[in-house]
Amino acid sequence: MNEPQISIGILTISEIRFELYGDFISVFSNKKLSGRFTASLDDNRIKIRQETTEVFSASEIIFVPNDIETESFLLRDVVIGKKFHWEKKENQRFRGSLKLIIEGNEITAVNVIPLEEYLTSVISSEMSPNSSLELLKAHAVVSRSWLMSQLEKQKDNKKKKITNELITEDEIIKWYDREEHAVYDFCADDHCQRYQGVTKIINDNALNAINTTRGLVLTYDNKICDTRYSKCCGGLTETFDNVWGNEKHNYLAPIVDYKFELDGIDYDLQNEHSAEKWIRSNPHAYCNTTDKRILSQILVDFDKPTNNFFRWIVEYTQKELSEIIRTKSGVDFGDIVDLVPIERGFSGRIIKLKIAGSKKTITIGKELEIRRVLSKTHLYSSAFIVTKEEITNEVPGKFILHGAGWGHGVGLCQIGAAVMGEIGHGFDEILVHYFNGSKIQKIY
Repeated sequence: MNEPQISIGILTISEIRFELYGDFISVFSNKKLSGRFTASLDDNRIKIRQETTEVFSASEIIFVPNDIETESFLLRDVVIGKKFHWEKKENQRFRGSLKLIIEGNEITAVNVIPLEEYLTSVISSEMSPNSSLELLKAHAVVSRSWLMSQLEKQKDNKKKKITNELITEDEIIKWYDREEHAVYDFCADDHCQRYQGVTKIINDNALNAINTTRGLVLTYDNKICDTRYSKCCGGLTETFDNVWGNEKHNYLAPIVDYKFELDGIDYDLQNEHSAEKWIRSNPHAYCNTTDKRILSQILVDFDKPTNNFFRWIVEYTQKELSEIIRTKSGVDFGDIVDLVPIERGFSGRIIKLKIAGSKKTITIGKELEIRRVLSKTHLYSSAFIVTKEEITNEVPGKFILHGAGWGHGVGLCQIGAAVMGEIGHGFDEILVHYFNGSKIQKIY
């Protein structure tokens, strides 16, 4: 197998401002292109202008660098952390080709790049390149495995219709994965993998991690693993089918994020009593750390304001919560009377939550939909318990959510892996810990 080329959707907007550094070529120009440009829509064609001069227009355009190692392009006002609490705009620089396509009434900028070049940026964007080499190597293998498995899945999905929601009068069950990308392979945000071009590459650690693991993936039963990762599992990881489609992967079985199971803890967190006790506790776990040096490896600049993630508390007034739920769900529940966990996963994350209102009662899921509906951005996780206060005529005036972990909790726990790397575990030990029964295999 040869190293594949992949395409990443970076930015979709009505007008794109970009800069070409070095020599780029296009089939629509007989000369090499460099400098500042603007792309806008004109009669269903993409019009390229340099300063005030129109260069050319077409329905689809690609700019190819003369040398991928020395040439690059910059996109202005790229949105990162879409709909999360760290959302902001950045100017980002990329290697590879720039492809401009039309999606509806807007233009999408797509980066076409070799997989290993892309991975160098991914592990630098997801965490600090000053992380331990073993952590970076582990993350490189995880990211590469996920990419390759998604490319394989994409071929299969073209042959069948994918359902990502089950909606009845009483239930709204949705899950979010990457099948929706039809005109490119991946997006650049956390929905797929956080990718910010060469903007975040600071030193050689990321390059070393990619080069030393080149072509390595995790496999299970001779198939590339659909590896997943999140910031902090909260002490126990979750299964794939409780977060995404109803598909079981043995290598994504729940694991205790420590060197052994702790005495005196009931790990049956599908049980409400055990889940509440777990969430209110502060157990030993690799990801239970306050070491700022270790956390700085994972919590890059826009994540650093987040301090309490292993265990956290969010408080809402009745007015705040009912308005958030109405806005995010599109359903007027009236006053929120109760939030009732109907089903929990192995990590204590709620898979189905009943929202009981004075006007309407509906059960929602899965994990990300619950986090989305209960916050202006996203709750840190769906592993939470609810305390109601200031109750008048059975209507609470205040809701307190005590929660555990940050993210979906499936697969690699990034903060836990960072701790493992710091205390001397090799990248292979980290991978075996989080992906039970998997094997490391070189595919190119």
